Amino acid sequence: MNVFDASALLSYLQGEDGSAMVEAALDAGGACGAANWSEVAQKVRGHGRDWALARSLLLSYGLVIEPVTVDDAEHAARSWHLGQGLSLADRLCLALGDRLDAPVLTADRTWGDAGRIRQIR
Repeated sequence: MNVFDASALLSYLQGEDGSAMVEAALDAGGACGAANWSEVAQKVRGHGRDWALARSLLLSYGLVIEPVTVDDAEHAARSWHLGQGLSLADRLCLALGDRLDAPVLTADRTWGDAGRIRQIR
């Protein structure tokens, strides 16, 4: 199982560098947190694209949308550091990866590549 950050799913939907890695990971099964799912939906709709089509495509892989739990929320709060550059959605995604004990795929270079983080590019 893999956890997907919004940037990874958007890279896949847009056919950008790293999209083949995301597709392979989607084939292996995975999850996206509700906060990141909202971000994907917002970006797709904001660019005038068909969200229903994008949603159907992503869900066709069996992608599970995970709710934010109390533990995830508190984990994200504990991991905040001034000047760190990680948004709340980023920290919630990392918390989900910890909860599911799964690698987290991202296209966001500011995350680095330590621990369970997997850069797609």
